[in-house]
Amino acid sequence: MTEQSLLNPARKPSVEGAARAAEKIAAILPATPLLPLEVDGHAIWCKAECLQPIGAFKIRGGWHRLTDMDEQQRAKGVVAFSSGNHAQGVAWAARRLGIAAVIIMPEDAPAAKMQATADMDAKIITYDRLNGSREQIAADIAADTGATIVSSFDDPWIIEGQGSAGMELRAQMLALTGEEPDQIIACCGGGGLASGCALANPQADIVVVEPEGWDDMAHSLMAGEIVPVAPNPPFTICDALQTLRVSPLTFDILSKRNARGFHVTEAEVEHAMRVAFSKLQLVVEPGGAVALAAVLAGKVDITGNAVVTLSGGNVDPALFARIIAS
Repeated sequence: MTEQSLLNPARKPSVEGAARAAEKIAAILPATPLLPLEVDGHAIWCKAECLQPIGAFKIRGGWHRLTDMDEQQRAKGVVAFSSGNHAQGVAWAARRLGIAAVIIMPEDAPAAKMQATADMDAKIITYDRLNGSREQIAADIAADTGATIVSSFDDPWIIEGQGSAGMELRAQMLALTGEEPDQIIACCGGGGLASGCALANPQADIVVVEPEGWDDMAHSLMAGEIVPVAPNPPFTICDALQTLRVSPLTFDILSKRNARGFHVTEAEVEHAMRVAFSKLQLVVEPGGAVALAAVLAGKVDITGNAVVTLSGGNVDPALFARIIAS
């Protein structure tokens, strides 16, 4: 693909774009560890994205997107919407590049994530998660200011940026085992990480995992069309994965790869957090532990070279302490 086509906002995410994103990320950040973990006698590999500078993989998409903005776009700033991890990824990239950032966050976003976003000089606007429209708020701000909207998953740059994690883990698997990953079990909200990893690993079986009651990607993949979250979804501690409707971009990639979806319970998520802490010495937030939770619960049949994403570690200390102590 040409440089011009890779900068076309109307393009589809591509493996070439993911490779380009991986080069950009490698120039500024070290690779996150790929750690072995034994589960019921089988070895799996855990991609520790919780160790990123912002505590989540979202730094990848934010950097890839904002570094491709021209000077005129940068001068008008960016606006994004997120419960916390994408917010921090965009805010981190914006501060490093000298771009003004407005982040729309739900009123019930974890205090730690909201404070971390504010600490990176982003302006925060809150909204009601279930009754407000973050997309409309962002659109109104963009119309008034000319700011560029940076979606958390419905954007080719964001998907390719998250795909840099897939590029990275593939290279790590080859170096460690001599073989490519044949299965990737990914935490899923809007599907940016899962679809990006699918682009980067065209031969791997892709499995997505969501919280119970918020498993719209799984239902969409089964139905063959996008199915939104049902009305009045249940409370979940997985704040990072509360996406009411997935995007055509992520759904298209995952459906064409015959990806499968599973959901996990709150108890299964908490167990996975305790295992990650005790076996890997990692702090993993609830949304970042759902993929491991599905494996530990026996919901996914593990293959020989399986990789599980530990996608984030931004959890309020009191919640983490309660879970680890229980």
